[in-house]
Amino acid sequence: MENNNNTNSRDEQWRVELRGKLTAKERAAIERVEMPQLDPKYRITCNEEVNQGISAEQAMREASRCLDCANPQCVTGCPVNINIPGFIKNIERGDFGTAAAVLKETSSLPAVCGRVCPQEKQCESKCIHLKMKHPAVAIGYLERFAADWQREHGSQETPAVAPSNGIKVAVIGSGPSGLSFAGDMIKRGYDVTVFEALHEIGGVLKYGIPEFRLPNKIVDHEIDGLRQLGVKFEKDVLVGRTVTYDDLHEQGFKGVFVGSGAGFPRFMDIPGEQLNGVMSSNEYLTRINLMSAGRGGDTPVMMGKTIAVIGGGNTAMDSSRTALRMGAERVILVYRRSDEEMPARREEIGHAKEEGVEFMTLHNPIEYLGDEKGHVNMMRVQRMELGEPDASGRRSPIPVEGAIEDIPVDLVIVAVGVSPNQLVPRSISGLEVSRRNTIVVNEETMQSNVSDLYAGGDIVRGGATVILAMGDGRRAALNMHEMLMKQ
Repeated sequence: MENNNNTNSRDEQWRVELRGKLTAKERAAIERVEMPQLDPKYRITCNEEVNQGISAEQAMREASRCLDCANPQCVTGCPVNINIPGFIKNIERGDFGTAAAVLKETSSLPAVCGRVCPQEKQCESKCIHLKMKHPAVAIGYLERFAADWQREHGSQETPAVAPSNGIKVAVIGSGPSGLSFAGDMIKRGYDVTVFEALHEIGGVLKYGIPEFRLPNKIVDHEIDGLRQLGVKFEKDVLVGRTVTYDDLHEQGFKGVFVGSGAGFPRFMDIPGEQLNGVMSSNEYLTRINLMSAGRGGDTPVMMGKTIAVIGGGNTAMDSSRTALRMGAERVILVYRRSDEEMPARREEIGHAKEEGVEFMTLHNPIEYLGDEKGHVNMMRVQRMELGEPDASGRRSPIPVEGAIEDIPVDLVIVAVGVSPNQLVPRSISGLEVSRRNTIVVNEETMQSNVSDLYAGGDIVRGGATVILAMGDGRRAALNMHEMLMKQ
């Protein structure tokens, strides 16, 4: 699994010569690339991808900003430890196929990560340019470029796969943690089968993230790449019901990875949440993203002219922007803290504002009111102010006494978090589960108290980013491999 491609060593002659072409000062003086985007007025009329990608010329110029540090901190900021300077320097010299291959050595989903990862909080936050008071190298844009180039040009560079060792391992769930685990285990020579409960492979990448941010064809291509390596996928298999953990053992599986996600929606437990027209973001996005509701599919979805979205994370942004594309005349995003405390990516917040989402920050819904038919028609909100920081480091919202307002709405989408799917944990005898219904694991190894069962992603974290889930999958794969080799 280690990178044995010596052409990607920092000491290779081509890398040394490339570093000598420009001084650090000259590299730092190059302006960071800007990602071309669809016009906001047009993009809310369709489901086309907003970010359009960068050209080869832009990519090579941006790659030339990288100083090829001797001790690259960007790699320490990446949960899957991508060889970031290795792939970027290949882009700088114009070898895009090798750049993509370097990415694939550690990441099973580079085209996905290049689109949805919070690079500004991870790899790019460690970039040396920031210490020099310059913008970070656009690592995410370059990752997307290399992966897209490989897909568009039919490039055949693929990561090395060890000879088959004949050992079967099962993966429960085809979201980012499961796919990452599967990719690493197939490279190590295991016989890998992924079991997915839904009718589409991809988990949250398919049902949770809209196509204007992550097109399904991108996810499908990444999954096809895993198929080509030998990963097998079985859809419509609900582990815990149609197949049990004991059944998997009888079928000869020696290790099981659980990446079943967190698909159980949370609500705020306030009056009126039972009204028609108050729904979870999970249901709303799944109906539209996975089942084409409102776009010719058979699945219905509630529509509204004035829609309130409750929350400040990426799912709230996705729901708000989806509501505009579904024809809402007014979309109000209600968040109890200020813009600065929003956990959503800055880019997503910016896109939502450009598209016309109204931000009602420092407000919190306290009740929903309905008409005589039991359908929501009013949202009662409490104005908030920020107090002292809480355990998360963000300042706690405090109600402003008497500052209550009623706002007419005809649909409310609640995006305040999710809880883990409980079917798999409850179906495995003796498995330790936390009070939050997450699977308890050793954080270093991702192993549960059931020795052959490992887990990662939202079923362990309760809610996380795609890249953190992928990091869990990689860590679990390494440690399960070591466990199985000892046996």
